[in-house]
Amino acid sequence: MLRIVQRQLFCIHKNNIYPILFAANAKENHAFSPQFLPTILNVNEKVNIQLVRCYAKGRDIKKEKSKKKQKVTINEEELSEVLDVGNLRKQMNNSLEHLKDEFIKNLSLRSTTGAIDALPVKFDGKDYELQELAQIIRKNPKTIVVNMLTFPQAIPDVLKAMQKSGMNLNPQQDGTTLFIPVPKVTTEHREMLSKNAKALFIKCRDNVRDVQNNAIKKIKKKTGLSEDLVHDVQLQVTSIADSYIEEAQKLLDTKQQELIGSKD
Repeated sequence: MLRIVQRQLFCIHKNNIYPILFAANAKENHAFSPQFLPTILNVNEKVNIQLVRCYAKGRDIKKEKSKKKQKVTINEEELSEVLDVGNLRKQMNNSLEHLKDEFIKNLSLRSTTGAIDALPVKFDGKDYELQELAQIIRKNPKTIVVNMLTFPQAIPDVLKAMQKSGMNLNPQQDGTTLFIPVPKVTTEHREMLSKNAKALFIKCRDNVRDVQNNAIKKIKKKTGLSEDLVHDVQLQVTSIADSYIEEAQKLLDTKQQELIGSKD
């Protein structure tokens, strides 16, 4: 815009004074050269170049600033006018808490009795913890015994849950009893757990984004709201979601540090 204004002003001055200068020079039989025009008009030729350079630098600075994350102030009162903030935070927090539970229950370096106690098992269409279906005993440092005498019909589901647990369990069945050797902690096992942690984080992140996007869709469908209000609320909802995702990222970083000593 600055460049265009300069050229327009320059052209206006040139068009107004050109006929006068040309006529005056013609009387004296001197050839008039446009290169003398800036001097006659008392215009510094370097002005345009310097201003254009300043304009270019300003544009570059603007680009750099746009890359920085915009800090958004959360106005709970403003948000509460258009959506249920408590429910929004509750849904996002549920995803975060689920991630914490998954990390504790299924991503332990050693298959402790406590981790196996809380192993989730889907049986007869319902979700249970293994300790609700069986008696679990640590026979010795290398073996855990799971007695399924009370619910023998749940054994196939328990075996399936152990296989999918990510704890590197290899149970041996003897009637209604399962003997579980405590697996050695190998590099491969650590890396597998780290990948599982990343997958759980991604699932948590996507769930939080889904809550965010659903909230924004509902806001956009509301009538009687100004564009500025809708825009501000969208930024605030996104900022809230970002805070939960950042917390989930911290959990992932801590878990991966615990598992393999560094991030993937």
